[in-house]
This record gives sequence, C-alpha cells and structure tokens, in this order.
Amino acid sequence: MNPNLKWRALFILAVIMACFIGLLGFPTFPPTSLAQLKDNFAHQIKLGLDLQGGTHLILQVQVQEAVAQETDQTVDRLTNQLRTKNIRYDEIRRVDDTHILIRNLDSAQLSQFRDIVNAQYANVWDLTPAAGEPSSYTLSLRPSAIAAIQEQTMTQSLETIERRINALGLTEPTIQLHGRKDNEILVQLPGEGDPSRAKAVIQAGGQLELKLVEDPVAYASQAEALARHGGVLPPGTELVPGRSENRTPSGAADTGESWYILSRAPIVTGRDLRSATENRNTNNPGMWQVNFTLSAEAARRFGPFTEQNLHRQMAIVLEHRVYSAPVINGRIDDSGMIEGNFSQETAHDLALVLRAGALPASIKYLEERTVGPSLGADSIRHGMQASILSLIVVMLFMLFYYRLSGANAVLALILNLIILLAALAAFGAVLTLPGIAGVILTIGMGVDSNVLVFERIREELRNGKSPASAVDAGFDKAFLTIIDTHVTTVVSAFFLFLFGTGPIRGFAITLTIGLIANVFTAIYVSKTIFQYHLTKMERQGELSI
Repeated sequence: MNPNLKWRALFILAVIMACFIGLLGFPTFPPTSLAQLKDNFAHQIKLGLDLQGGTHLILQVQVQEAVAQETDQTVDRLTNQLRTKNIRYDEIRRVDDTHILIRNLDSAQLSQFRDIVNAQYANVWDLTPAAGEPSSYTLSLRPSAIAAIQEQTMTQSLETIERRINALGLTEPTIQLHGRKDNEILVQLPGEGDPSRAKAVIQAGGQLELKLVEDPVAYASQAEALARHGGVLPPGTELVPGRSENRTPSGAADTGESWYILSRAPIVTGRDLRSATENRNTNNPGMWQVNFTLSAEAARRFGPFTEQNLHRQMAIVLEHRVYSAPVINGRIDDSGMIEGNFSQETAHDLALVLRAGALPASIKYLEERTVGPSLGADSIRHGMQASILSLIVVMLFMLFYYRLSGANAVLALILNLIILLAALAAFGAVLTLPGIAGVILTIGMGVDSNVLVFERIREELRNGKSPASAVDAGFDKAFLTIIDTHVTTVVSAFFLFLFGTGPIRGFAITLTIGLIANVFTAIYVSKTIFQYHLTKMERQGELSI
C-alpha cells in the first residue's frame, strides 16, 4: 500500500474511534453492556425543549422601575448633601421617573449648589431653571444615562435569573435575551413539566431593604394612615403594607394586614448582603427563619445607624412588604434575621433568592408554554423516522445508480452523521427539532457533493483519462464547487445563528457542523477510499462508476 494512503487511512480510523468514544464512552468508561451504551449516548446528546418536553417562558423586565429607583436615590443623596452644606431650600422631590425639582433655593448659595451638582451629578443629570418657579431648578436624567441604566438592569436581571435557575438544579436550562428592544428574556426549562417553583423563584424580586419606621403606629388601613397625617405623608416617607405586629387578647399573633410609614431611602439593601441561610426559629421550633450577614461596607453604615436610632423600630422590607418591624435595642453591625411563617422549603428558596442577588426591577410574564414529554417523544420519533427514511432512500439511489462508488458515498454519509453527533456532544450543543431538520439537510448536501465528484470522474473517463487520473481530476475540479456551495450555506447559517433564538440557532449549529464534516468525508475520506480501490484494480485498468 502507498505509505501516504496508509497514513490517511490511519487518520480516518483515529477520527472514527474518537467519535465513537466521545459518543458512547462517557460518563461510564468502558461501557460493559448495551444499557450502559444507551445511557452514555443519552447523556452525551442533550435534547432541547421541543424534543424532551418542558417549559418555555418569555419574561419582560420592567426597566423603568430601575430608572425610578435611581431618581429616588439621587433625591436622598442630594438632600443629605444640601443639609450637610447648610444650603437652604423649601423642597426636593421627584417629579417623575427622570426629573427632580428643587424649590426655592437660597440664591446666595446657588454657587455652592452648582458646585455639588457639577462635581457629582454632571455626567448623569442636566440642571436647568424650573419653568414658572423663581429660584427653583430641575434636574433631568440624560438619555444616555437612562440607556445605561436600562442596559445594566437587563444584564443584572439575566445574570440573577441564571443564578437562581442554576441553584434549583434544573437540567440544561436556556436563559438568554430575547427580541431586540422589548427588554425580554427567554427561559427554557427542558424536562420541567411543573414550573411553578421555578416561576416563583424567578419572579421573586429578592429586594430586601431595611428602613427606619418613621411613625411607630401600625395602621389598619391605608386610608387610616393618610387620615392621621392630614391626607399627606411626611416628606421623604412612604406607606408600605405588611404583617401585623399586634396580638389578640388571647396572646396569639394577629394575622391581619397593617400599614407602616417608613423612610423612603433604605439604609441597607439586598445588594449589601454577604450571605443568607435558612435556620430553625429558636422561638418557634416548628417554623424557620432566614439569617443574613452584611458586607463590611454595609456594616460601617448599619452600625452607626442602629446606634443613633436606639429604641426605634426598623422595618425589614421584602418585595415591598414589611415582614417584621423589630425595635432596635442595641448597636447591630453585620447580621440580622427575617422571621415569618416559613416552612423549610420556603425559607430555603428565600435564602436562595437573597444569595443570588436582588432583581433590579420586577418581572412580567409575556408568554408561557408547556411541552409535554409525550409530544417531545413524538417529535423525536417522527424526526428519526424522517432522517432514517431519507438516508435509506439516498443510499438505495446511490447504490443503484453508482454501484460500488455508491457504496463509497454511503460510507461517507454514515461517517458524516457520526462526526456530526460527536461534535454536538463535544460542544455540549442541544439537539432540537429544527436541528434534526439540519441533519436531514446535511444528508442532502452530502449526496450533492458526492454526485458532483462522481459526475466529474465520469466526464474525465469519457475523455480517455486513466482511472487514477480521472479520480484525481474529478476531485480537484469538484473541490472548488463544493467549497463554494458549503461556504455560502455556512454564511447563511451564521446569520441564522446571529439573529435567531432557541431552536433556530440549533438548526444553524447542526447545519454548520454537518457541512464542515461533509467537506472532510466527501473529499478526504471518499478520495482515500477511491485510491485504495484503485490500488487493487490498477492491473485491470477498470473503474466501476
């Protein structure tokens, strides 16, 4: 045998062995039974939502809430800075999500006020005189700053949801941005037929806030709280619902709802958390609580805050509801607890949400679909039937029309599919129903490549060339045509992957891998088989094609 041909054959065998090991050799190596082979194959080839069944969700992040929160925090920071500098004014309030009004600023201190704004807010806010109000000014949030906040909100929401879903231990979830400008996130949970717990964990904002209680009275209704304050809340406060802290005459806890007047600006938020764990409630062994610790920076703020507000109430606010409002009996630096009517699972999920991080804005569900396992099994069966039927028909045609050369093409097609599946397993790609369509299209492209080569070889034989020369010329002349068609299709698949989502990307990935494998099998492998065949027929001078 030609030494060059020998090394090419050894390389092809090495590729085949590597593909089989990658498909069937893991995680149990070596497999000792047919059942282990099947388990290894099932483990390596991951099925998408449309084949395995599961849940498809499209979420919309309410990014405007993050913009409003930035405005509230700016109001609080600016208020503290003006008080520190003794700059006199009548009112600082948020007009809407992107505007802040500063009324009746002392004109003698205007230069000090501008210095503060220019030093700390100039890159984010624009300062202009307020229309129709002398000595008053408006801060307007810049469009570039709004866009930056929205982008950061989407990025943080995506990362937070991904951490929460992964912490639940769901298999191969898909979490990615969806659409172009609608602030949407796509979540696919293959194999998850009941997504209620996942939805609860996704939607839980995890927005923990510790706020000072400005009015020690817990009101029975919102109307009562407003009536006690003349219909207008004190500046810098908000009315928040929560659990009642009162007791019934028998001593039992009152399960009704109460309303609390709290400081609008939190002293600590969920972003300041260092850890959160669930533990049994020492006062009520049948219940659970969530203990949390704060970061060093938050502890430096929290310690002086609690020391300055001894014997006042501090509300623990989660998801805009007061869970409890304990009295500050001493300085607290870096730890606290959330008590409630928690079971072990709900306490665990709350701790998980707090550890994963707070969502910067709330979530709205736009779409929810559940694909049953039986429908996924039907998709697999029909897809496999279509693939096998197309492969059999193509094989029969190639064997009938091209005889022994057709067997060459059949071997190249089978190796093409083996390489395709092995590559999907190696890259951890997910096989979807459109992905199976990509496999079928790959079979068609593989046949087309072989037909181009074979017809070129026939043409060279008709021109009187020897079999060896005809094979070399046929492959050389067909090579550029095959590369041209494959590159064109790969470019199309690239744009499908770039602009598509979910299953469309699966189709693009499968098609691209199949086309690359097809170049290897239709040119390199097929030519090697031809050359091996020719070495056995060189004395006869015949070629069956």
